[in-house]
Amino acid sequence: MSVIYLLIAISIFVAIGFFIAFVFAVKSGQYDDDYTPSVRMLFDDELIKSSQKKSKIKG
Repeated sequence: MSVIYLLIAISIFVAIGFFIAFVFAVKSGQYDDDYTPSVRMLFDDELIKSSQKKSKIKG
């Protein structure tokens, strides 16, 4: 029974470690998307044209 308590304690420490690593990655900008906003304007026309085609087909 004491082994279960030990495994629970170890798993909590591992979970806290992963959470700290995740928070550090978010704060350091790991998940910031710098590429998509600069490219989005290049594809705006295609998105508008495709949505107009869909609306013409429906209507």
